[in-house]
Amino acid sequence: MDTATAPRIDRRAWAVPLVAGFVLVALSVGLGAWIFARGNEPFDIDADWNILLAGWSSPVVTAFSQFMNVVGAGWFSIAVVPLTGALLLIVFRRPWGALFLVVSLAASAAGVQLLKQTFGRARPEDIIVVSDYGSFPSGHAGNAATVAAIALVLFPRVWVGIVGAAWTLLMAFSRTYLHAHWLSDTLGGALIGAGVTLLLAAAFAVPLARERRRRTDAAAQPASLL
Repeated sequence: MDTATAPRIDRRAWAVPLVAGFVLVALSVGLGAWIFARGNEPFDIDADWNILLAGWSSPVVTAFSQFMNVVGAGWFSIAVVPLTGALLLIVFRRPWGALFLVVSLAASAAGVQLLKQTFGRARPEDIIVVSDYGSFPSGHAGNAATVAAIALVLFPRVWVGIVGAAWTLLMAFSRTYLHAHWLSDTLGGALIGAGVTLLLAAAFAVPLARERRRRTDAAAQPASLL
């Protein structure tokens, strides 16, 4: 392809995720600061939602929530998800995508832990699973939103966004169903997870766009030779 006619990287490829990422991270930090300023007490909607779920129990939903508890954190999210995702991307010749995935998951987890240590919110007293220190923000919801945002950046399709949003909402529900988090914790986690990922999407915008373009050109080349 002639370099004079090669399409340029649209500024929006890095500007939009940069601005959106800053906004989402700021909202998460702001929510945490608001909660901290209130003495880390739950909002009315937090308490009402927790009471509502405490009065409703389902073996199927409990099993599902326990499953989400395992896949959303710990060894599965720390090792299995990044290693498997990165390996698949490398196999399909998307090394920048693999690096973006690993860095995003690590940075999101670090951001969640930083906010947990900063605000030190107590978890609901009726928690029924073992969890680490700090209720705000939810690491499970943060991880789910990070995975969803990574998928949407690498595969920008409407259905990918819908599946990612559904995954994040189900994770948030499961965390509150297990009384591991207040509802606002899951919102804060989703905001920080998606925000950090979008900031990194801006940083990786140029190599990711070039990588995507090379694959598109390679896929179209056999057809042009017919």
